[in-house]
Amino acid sequence: MFGTESSLSMFLNTLTPKFYVALTGTSSLISGLILIFEWWYFRKYGTSFIEQVSVSHLRPLLGGVDNNSSNNSNSSNGDSDSNRQSVSECKVWRNPLNLFRGAEYNRYTWVTGREPLTYYDMNLSAQDHQTFFTCDSDHLRPADAIMQKAWRERNPQARISAAHEALEINEIRSRVEVPLIASSTIWEIKLLPKCATAYILLAEEEATTIAEAEKLFKQALKAGDGCYRRSQQLQHHGSQYEAQHRRDTNVLVYIKRRLAMCARRLGRTREAVKMMRDLMKEFPLLSMFNIHENLLEALLELQAYADVQAVLAKYDDISLPKSATICYTAALLKARAVSDKFSPEAASRRGLSTAEMNAVEAIHRAVEFNPHVPKYLLEMKSLILPPEHILKRGDSEAIAYAFFHLAHWKRVEGALNLLHCTWEGTFRMIPYPLEKGHLFYPYPICTETADRELLPSFHEVSVYPKKELPFFILFTAGLCSFTAMLALLTHQFPELMGVFAKAMIDMFCSAELRDWNCQSIFMHLEDDLELPPAPQSPHFQN
Repeated sequence: MFGTESSLSMFLNTLTPKFYVALTGTSSLISGLILIFEWWYFRKYGTSFIEQVSVSHLRPLLGGVDNNSSNNSNSSNGDSDSNRQSVSECKVWRNPLNLFRGAEYNRYTWVTGREPLTYYDMNLSAQDHQTFFTCDSDHLRPADAIMQKAWRERNPQARISAAHEALEINEIRSRVEVPLIASSTIWEIKLLPKCATAYILLAEEEATTIAEAEKLFKQALKAGDGCYRRSQQLQHHGSQYEAQHRRDTNVLVYIKRRLAMCARRLGRTREAVKMMRDLMKEFPLLSMFNIHENLLEALLELQAYADVQAVLAKYDDISLPKSATICYTAALLKARAVSDKFSPEAASRRGLSTAEMNAVEAIHRAVEFNPHVPKYLLEMKSLILPPEHILKRGDSEAIAYAFFHLAHWKRVEGALNLLHCTWEGTFRMIPYPLEKGHLFYPYPICTETADRELLPSFHEVSVYPKKELPFFILFTAGLCSFTAMLALLTHQFPELMGVFAKAMIDMFCSAELRDWNCQSIFMHLEDDLELPPAPQSPHFQN
C-alpha cells in the first residue's frame, strides 16, 4: 500500500499545468457534446436518451415492467386517426355565445375604462357582417345600399347614424297609369318594409340593455321575415335573386338566434330553448352558426341532462368539427355520474371503477382538445369578457366556454374536484413534441400568436403546457457548465489550479489511506484479543 502511495505521489508531482488544462478542456468538450446530443434527442423524441436507455435496458434487468407498449399502440391509433382529419390550423370562428356590444361590451368599457375587444376582433366582425348581410343587389334598395356602407365604417357613431338614415327611407313613389283616365296619371304611395339590418346594427351597438336590444330585434324580425318570404318566391329566377335570398336567410337566422339569446339573458330559458329548437328544425343545413352550442348551454341551465345527452349524440360525431363546448359538456355528463362519491384516497386504494374510468377518459379527451379550460374552471386564472371570435383549442375558446359554463360545473357536486384531480394527467399521456397527438389531430403551434391578436392586451394569454426538462438534461447542463468553468480557470491560472488539484487528490488519497489503516488495525485487534462469547437470552436457553 505504501509503495502504491509513493508511486502515485511521484506521478502527481511529474504532472505539469498543461496536463490539467488539457484534462479540463477535454472534459468540458465531452460534456458539451453530450448536452447537445441530449437536447437534440429531447426536441425530436420528447425524452432523454440516457433516461430511455436506462428504462429500456436496465429496468428489465432489475425486474421492472415496461408499460410503454400499450401507450405506444394507443398513440399509433391516435396518429392514424389524426392523419384522416384534415383541419386547417388557426382558423378563426365566430363565437356562438358572443355578447352584445352596446348592452355588455360598452358597459364594461364605461365601468372599467378598458376595451374588451381588439381591433383585429372587431375587424373580423365587420367582415362577417359584410359577408352575411350584404349582396350584389343592394343598390336596388336604397336602405340596403346605405347599410352596405355602414358595415364598412370603423367609427361606431357613424355606423349608428347610417342605420338611422336607412330606417328613414321607407317611402317610394311609383307612377301607375290608370286606363280609365287616359289623359291623367296618379301617384300611388307604397310603403317599403323597414330595413332589417339597420335594426340589427342598432340592437347590437346602440341599445344599452338587453331589453332594449330585444325590442329592436323584434322589429328586425318583422322586417326580415317579410323580405325573406318575398325573396323565397323569386330565388329561382336568376343568380341575383338567389344571392338576395341567401342574404335574407342569413339575416333571418341571425335575428332569431339573437332573440333566443336575449330570452336566455333575461331568464326566459325555456322560451329560449324552444326558439333554438325551432330555428334548428327550420334551417337544418346552417350548421356553420353552431346554434347547438347555444342550445346546450340553455339546456344545462335547465338541468335537462337527458336532453343535453341527446344533443351531444347528434353533434359529437367524428365527421363534425369538435369544440370545447362539445368535449367538456360530454366530460361533465360522465363526471356527474360519479363525482358526488369520488375520493382520490379511496380511488388510489381500490382503483377506479368502470364509470370513474369513463369519466377520467372523457376529461382527458377534453383537456387534450383544449388544455386551457381547466385553469379557468378551477379559477386558477381570472376570467375576462369573451371575444367575438374564438380560436378552437386556443385560450380565446377556453375563455368563451368557461365564461358561460363555469356555473354549470359548480352546480354538479364534486365535478370540479374530479377535474382538479385528473386533468394534469393528460399531458403525461400525450406524446411529445406537439406535432404528435393522442386522440385528436396535433395541437396547432400558431394558436398563441392568434390568441394574442384576439384577446385584449391586459389579459395574460395562456399557452400550451410545456413538458419539463428531464433530469439527465439538467444534470448534463450542470456538468457541462462546471467543467467549462474549470477549463477556463485552469487556462487562466494553470499553476494555481494545478496546486489545487494536487491538494484535492492528496486529501482524497490520505482519506482512503486512513480508512484502510483503521480497518486493518481493527482486524488485528479482533485477532489478538479473545473476547468472551455473548450471553444468550433465557428464552433460547430454555
